[in-house]
Amino acid sequence: MGCRFRCNHKILGEKYPSPPLVTPPEKATAGSKIFSTFFGFLNSKDPKDGTEQTLLNELSSFNDYLKENGPFINGKDISAADLSLGPKLYHLEIALGHFKKWKIPESLPFLKSYFKDIFSRESFINTRAQPEDVIEGWGPKVEG
Repeated sequence: MGCRFRCNHKILGEKYPSPPLVTPPEKATAGSKIFSTFFGFLNSKDPKDGTEQTLLNELSSFNDYLKENGPFINGKDISAADLSLGPKLYHLEIALGHFKKWKIPESLPFLKSYFKDIFSRESFINTRAQPEDVIEGWGPKVEG
């Protein structure tokens, strides 16, 4: 993450120290491969190429992580890692739903709960992109 995130994170941490947003390094990488596997599946033209299964494996691993450590990446309190991953998951849900008619499987209840918890936060609602803007943004990457 660039200075912009680190600098803003530091300023926010100083202004609002509780709860702390810092994520311990050993937890900060939880879910970190989801976005790249989402992008691979989204761009895939071959349903048998394994990209969907790769994404499912990453989502399943994150679901298991949340089951053991959640409801957030750093436990009971939201952290910087959640604030970074949340918008990526939002794009995943909208883009895959639109372009692939794909949904998060019911077999991943901790992940589904995580989506609900992140997406219902007032700060997320106030700053998220509109679904049509997400679709328009991903369209050239999928159709191009």
